[in-house]
Amino acid sequence: MTQVTSQASERSVHQARPYLDGSSFVGRRHELAAARRGLSQARLLTLTGTGGVGKSRLALRIAEILRDTYKDGVEVIELASLEAGDLLEPIVAGALGLREAGPDPMTVLVDYLSDKRMLLVLDNCEHLLDDCARFVARLLHSAPRLRILATSRQTLGVYGEQVLPVPSLSVPDPGHPLRRIARHDSVRLFVERAASVSPGFSLDTTNAACVARLARRLEGIPLAIELAAVQLRALPLEQLTRELDERFEVLSAGSPAASPRHQTLRATMDWSFRLCSPAEQRLWARLSMFPGGVDLDTAEAVCSGAGIAPAEMIDLVAGLVDKSVLVGERWATGLRYRMLESIRAYGCEQLTPSEGRALRQRFVDHYRDLADRHRIDAMVPDQFERYLLLQRELPNVRLALELCLGDPVLALAGLETASALWSFWLLVGSPTEGRYWLERALRPVRTASSARATALWVDSMLALRQGDLAEAMPRLEECHRIARQPGNEGILPFVIRTSGVAACSAGDAQRGLALLEESLALFRAAGDDDGVMPSLYYAAVYGSIEDPGRAAGFAAEALAICEAHHAQVSRGYAQLALGIAVWNLGDYQRADALVREAAEFTGEINDRWCLTQCLEVLAWIAGARQDHEKAARLLGAAHSLWQAVGASPTRLPYHARWHERCVDQARDTLGDRMFAASFRDGASLGLERVLTCEVGG
Repeated sequence: MTQVTSQASERSVHQARPYLDGSSFVGRRHELAAARRGLSQARLLTLTGTGGVGKSRLALRIAEILRDTYKDGVEVIELASLEAGDLLEPIVAGALGLREAGPDPMTVLVDYLSDKRMLLVLDNCEHLLDDCARFVARLLHSAPRLRILATSRQTLGVYGEQVLPVPSLSVPDPGHPLRRIARHDSVRLFVERAASVSPGFSLDTTNAACVARLARRLEGIPLAIELAAVQLRALPLEQLTRELDERFEVLSAGSPAASPRHQTLRATMDWSFRLCSPAEQRLWARLSMFPGGVDLDTAEAVCSGAGIAPAEMIDLVAGLVDKSVLVGERWATGLRYRMLESIRAYGCEQLTPSEGRALRQRFVDHYRDLADRHRIDAMVPDQFERYLLLQRELPNVRLALELCLGDPVLALAGLETASALWSFWLLVGSPTEGRYWLERALRPVRTASSARATALWVDSMLALRQGDLAEAMPRLEECHRIARQPGNEGILPFVIRTSGVAACSAGDAQRGLALLEESLALFRAAGDDDGVMPSLYYAAVYGSIEDPGRAAGFAAEALAICEAHHAQVSRGYAQLALGIAVWNLGDYQRADALVREAAEFTGEINDRWCLTQCLEVLAWIAGARQDHEKAARLLGAAHSLWQAVGASPTRLPYHARWHERCVDQARDTLGDRMFAASFRDGASLGLERVLTCEVGG
């Protein structure tokens, strides 16, 4: 499991700035040393500087160098694509693998980080400055061993903050000899990038002065240097330098209020844009809509037309990659393309109002359809692949939702998109974010329609996942009223099922199970296995104490449905439910086999909610076999995960009784000191060792 978490961390670094791929890190020796000193002396270090100067690249390099220094790891969280400060806390919690069980993700974060020796990197904070400042101050106050590295064009202004300005790379005097010119980082960067696009290019006495003049003209700004270097594919060095000189002279008086470095970067991007063909310019502008990157099929679906033929999309994308406007990022499913944030912001400015309106409509339509086509609650073989796809596309989905909520014409599409993601919000452990979008989307859509009713039961289910009965019940009541109106009958099984979960959560198991069975009958009558499976799961787990035999029947049917449809993610939950039911029937051997297999799979896919419950049940089984030391270790391992998911076995009725009995028996047998020692051993094992030693072994 540590391996899975490590791979997830590497992906988060990779996704934050994929343009690092294939290019080495040049220079910054002084800044790297200063950052290491700063983080040893202060708990908050902020890298500041203008756009394009390389703050993010430097932060990622620092994270890479220091990864082994922090016992609990280094996590990099990219904030550039985050539009809403309200989502900062749940998104950081999700990036750390934490699952919410209450409506306050900050509490989950604080509890988790309170004893962690970790470096948290928050990249691109400037557009959420006040939110980031409050967030960082709270974390530093509550987690005394935590260090935070932030990048921002402005300081956060948090007490104790140490600031490291990131300057441009050093530039030489063109009149200096070759050896002195070659020592400057701006020259080294240009030469390395030039050699990658023009094989054989090197610095020598014939071109050193020209390279030095170009580096000075670009003021040592890394992004400007990289944009210039790629033009050597088409232009000789002397012509490249001459064109930049001419372009900068034209633009030098254009923005007297802007800083020189900002003017330089702006002029470089203007020049790069001018060197693109008209179709490439249009595609640059249109692809700037995608904060999370884009694959070729999506680019064609959303961006073609009005001057861009679908057949030329491949060549246009290749042209933008060649010009370093786009960067390719290889995934198991194929290539995705991203822009640096400065380049994306520039591209957005090139969209005309009419083109922007049409593009927004296509963008919103695409992601509404994507969310509906990739529902994770569907009983299909590619459930996990759908989950991974939605994770990759989440920054784009968020933007689509934001666009919908800012335009009354698109409000219904936003409501439908947020509702279709209900099982994704549960699996990813982000009910707070799901409720954020749903509750905003419900405000403008007041008509008593099936779309509103769907959003109401989804919002209620997410609220119940957080233990928020007070918020769930009024929404369920309204949903019932709408579902009983002619034409909305299809909503009724969903609202009845959610009401059953609400009743069970409130302690009325008898009424809750009756409602769950009522919903089950309606789904069966409609031949809807997608609806049958969750109703069976809830009836099995909540009924496992009241009537374990009947619960086992529900769970076995759920497992059969999952296996018939090869639905792997749902299968793990069905195995857990059946394991709990047969445990209550006294069949420890079968319970062990079922729950162990579910734990191995959910550990591999990093589904901590299911895995946590599996470890809990395995602790009961160990105790029943009189292996109380192992039971205590598993309880300790489960305890760490219960904290991480922001939940407790004592708050789930189908766990509470057996958890308390397992703890009491282990403590009575081992004694307080040995129980505590074994519990601590389990809590410190780490997930990979838990899965290897306690589950797999």
